[in-house]
Formats: sequence, structure tokens, C-alpha cells
Amino acid sequence: MKKWLGAWGLGLGVLGCYPTTTRPAFSPLPAASTFEIELLVPQATRAVALALNEDSIPVRRTEAKDGWLETDWFDAATLKATDRRRLGPGVVKVRAFIDPSRPNHSNIAIEVVYRPLADPSRPERELEQQVPSDHPVFGKIVLLTTQLVKLYGTPPDSVVTPVKKP
Repeated sequence: MKKWLGAWGLGLGVLGCYPTTTRPAFSPLPAASTFEIELLVPQATRAVALALNEDSIPVRRTEAKDGWLETDWFDAATLKATDRRRLGPGVVKVRAFIDPSRPNHSNIAIEVVYRPLADPSRPERELEQQVPSDHPVFGKIVLLTTQLVKLYGTPPDSVVTPVKKP
């Protein structure tokens, strides 16, 4: 009996755990543009990816099941992937993190990051900073979020929050 209970408990532990995800281990930067839309996470992830692609922002990877997407590093002026050194606000990356909120809704955080300096002794994520609010790619993201909110609706108390940098 004890062996059976032990095997049963071990089986529950293995079945109840889902340790694999493609989502990055970090959260969006605090200055990311955030909003809520009335779509489930997989559908919201696809909607954001399509909106970015339609706006010429080249999405490289979309993981609808895990609720995130990202672009390659790209030139902010041409919106094309680039092999240039990833320094300064002229070369950026966009990431979106989509999380469930209330029933049938998703919270979306979209960050536009750049690297102001190179430091091989620090992890790459620590070097990333949100672009200023007057950056052209950030402006595209603010317009995109407004369009998504109009298209998929949102409650009156939910606000698109473009963050203003000093």
C-alpha cells in the first residue's frame, strides 16, 4: 500500500509540473507601454505580431502559447534587420509580453529597447534600456497600441500608458 501511495504521489508531482516554456526569464522593463484588450493570450499575441508586421516592424519570433514575441535587432530608421553593432538608439529591439488578466482579456506590455554601451562583463539584458518617448519606433508602438485598443476594445478604466522619459 505504501509503495502504491508513493508512486501515486510521484506521478502527481510529475504530471502537475510543466517546467518548459519558451518565454524569457525576465519581465518587461517598467517603462514598457502597457494596455489591455479583450482577447485570450494566444489570440492577443498573434494580433500584436500581425499589427507589428503590418506596420513594417519585423517580428522574428512569436510564441502564442507562452504569450510573447520579439524582433531581431533592427535599424530604427529603415526598420530592417541589421548587422550593425547593437549600440545606441539607432539599433533597437521590440518585445511584447502578453499575460492573462480578467476573463477573456489580456494585459500587453511592449518594450522598445536599445543598448547605450557595451560591457562584456554584464549580462546582455542588464545593458538594455527603454528608448525615450520621442523615439520614432516608440511612436509607432504608441499608435499601434491605440489601434489595437480600438479594434479589440477595452474597458474605460484601462489606459494606454506611453511612458515619458525625463
